[in-house]
Amino acid sequence: MRTQTPSQGALAFLLASSALVLSACEVNLRPLPGSVEAEVEDAIDRGFDGIIVYVDQPGANTLYSAGWDDREAEVPADPKALFKIASISKLYIAAAVTMMVADEELSLDSTLAQLVPEVGGNIENADEITLRMMVQHRSGIPEFIYDPDFTNEPEDSYMETASLVYGQPADFLPDASYAYSNTNYLLIGEILDRTLGYSHHVYIASEILDPLGLEETYSLLSEVDTDDVMSGYYIGYAPDLKTLEDHTRPGGSMVATATDVGLFVRALVDGTLFTEEEQAIYASLYPFEHTGWVGGYTSIVRYHPDIDTVVVQFVNTSHGPLFWTELERVYSRIVEILERGQQDD
Repeated sequence: MRTQTPSQGALAFLLASSALVLSACEVNLRPLPGSVEAEVEDAIDRGFDGIIVYVDQPGANTLYSAGWDDREAEVPADPKALFKIASISKLYIAAAVTMMVADEELSLDSTLAQLVPEVGGNIENADEITLRMMVQHRSGIPEFIYDPDFTNEPEDSYMETASLVYGQPADFLPDASYAYSNTNYLLIGEILDRTLGYSHHVYIASEILDPLGLEETYSLLSEVDTDDVMSGYYIGYAPDLKTLEDHTRPGGSMVATATDVGLFVRALVDGTLFTEEEQAIYASLYPFEHTGWVGGYTSIVRYHPDIDTVVVQFVNTSHGPLFWTELERVYSRIVEILERGQQDD
């Protein structure tokens, strides 16, 4: 019987994965420190290059950071640095849909075929899939990033990317299940642009960012000075990914500070952003939380109603599922520290 020798890449992956498993076990065994600051500092030992945490509590907003912004130049993590927030961008699109539905510019019951007629014969069930289903990832439309022809390079139009799923069978019947699919928000971006007659990025800036005073949130990496963006690293791959990957598709393209993301989610929750009607629509559509992953950048933002707190965690390191488990463990420990602090008060 012939024995196969694993490649250096495979060995590196196995070693990294084993190290993450051991690290995760250590996180579970370690007692909670007495402060968020101490947990953030300890997180660097979990394999994170750098970490930024923003905590938004009634009457108190706090930033924490540890590790490196740029590990090669040994520049410390800057809590005010810009960060690629990846799929957290979908919260802003869901908010834009909410406003346009309240203004009767869109209907949540309109079908994909009505809104983008050319997909009628190309995306299965397009005449039954509604805008609501797409916002909620209940459409059954396949994920375009799994297509072998997909690349991260910007394309001429959103529909060029959407065409990657043309002719593919649906993952499930409309509204029969849930499956996260970036294709939903790619198509919602197209729908918003067609309805508005201009870019939804402009709408989000004028109707959401400007009224909230979020001056450190941008739709695209091309809008900012990359010197202000935190470096990003993938475990086992040496180069800085800050400028190597420029994501332009709807639902994954935005850049922001942790503070701005936290303030935005707080505004979603407390009604600062919405009218009463809009608040009810959004609450029926989408949660007050999201995660983000793009090469070199991982992020989590959630509202915790039991302690009335928004917590944002940015880590400029990415890898596979085991690494994500580690991110969630550290995040959970931070929330537990905050819960204990409120109990002690």
